Amino acid sequence: MRTGTPDPPFVFGAEHRQFEESVAKLARGQFHDGYLQRATTDDMCWDELAELGRHGLLGMGLPAELGGQDADPIARGIACEQVARADFNLAYLVFGSELAAALVRGSPPEIAHPLVRDVTAGRRLIALALTEPRGGSDASGTSVRAHQVDGGYRLSGEKTSVTLGMHASHAITVATVDPGAGSRGTRRFLVPLDDQSISRQSFADPGFRPLSRAALNFDDTFVPDDHEMTDAGSGLSAVLSDFDLTRTLLGLMVIGAARRAIDATVEWVREREAFGRPIAGFQGVSFTLAEHDTQLEAARWLCYRALGLRTAGLPHTREAAMCKWWAPRLAVQAINDCIVLHGHVGWSSEMPLQQLLLDVSGLQIGDGTPQIQKLVIARHLIGRDYVG
Repeated sequence: MRTGTPDPPFVFGAEHRQFEESVAKLARGQFHDGYLQRATTDDMCWDELAELGRHGLLGMGLPAELGGQDADPIARGIACEQVARADFNLAYLVFGSELAAALVRGSPPEIAHPLVRDVTAGRRLIALALTEPRGGSDASGTSVRAHQVDGGYRLSGEKTSVTLGMHASHAITVATVDPGAGSRGTRRFLVPLDDQSISRQSFADPGFRPLSRAALNFDDTFVPDDHEMTDAGSGLSAVLSDFDLTRTLLGLMVIGAARRAIDATVEWVREREAFGRPIAGFQGVSFTLAEHDTQLEAARWLCYRALGLRTAGLPHTREAAMCKWWAPRLAVQAINDCIVLHGHVGWSSEMPLQQLLLDVSGLQIGDGTPQIQKLVIARHLIGRDYVG
């Protein structure tokens, strides 16, 4: 084995280090201080979305002619983590732009490319309509029906918990053509949401407020044949194939948000005094921060391990599931302990810590609950014949 190589294993290479520094500088300088104001309104942050587009942080994995950077999964993880360290909701916009790649793979260029260019420029948003009121984690139980008619399909039924649903111009919608066939009977459709047969209803949520979470009701909505997305098998299987990436990126987002809380708390405990000295000198304070520093660092590199496997074309479903159940739990606990270490000041809604906790807590559920992730891991560890 050779030693002293320029880019040894298990650390970022020079390009990734430079990219991390540049995104961190951008996010800290332009987005950090405005997080709380944006996070506590229902107004979509279109100006900031356009700024992300100008800096090439939307649809990063796409080719340059579509507004992307041909970026590998590790670079996309870096972008999600570092933007989340400044503004968690803006990081979700970076994350959500990953849907553009599904359009390129599954739709005709004349339909996909103009929309994708708008997405990467920050002019439009697309959403994923997968969850249903009675579905939750059982994504195979799709009840939104797609009836084939001349020239296309008619969609009927309701999707719920559609993040970005109030602001998106289109939704990639999973519907079934044969309810008895389970996931094999599902299809994906690119549905323009300005159709008069579609109604939207927003949820009053404590977090994700500028992003919105919506229910979409399709009332015999016509979708042309060329708006069916036809790659990668059935509609559901194509969505599930992306979960290994999205679950890992979400893990890095919550870690970035927790790091913001840790950063603020380190500054606070150096300045706050009790019993005649800074409270950083008490082990009840410093040990708590040391524990979270350790756990967040371990979870962070588990996420980059999963992205490294993806970059190498190797299986990483198990690792992605680990990232998705463990990182949100660590982040929620870290932010909560940071609130406690701030004392009565941390309880105030005038500081960002409470809002960080509300925003991050939602990702304990989105993209699959902890129970689902543990089931995925157990199937790999013990065998599906034993755990179901």
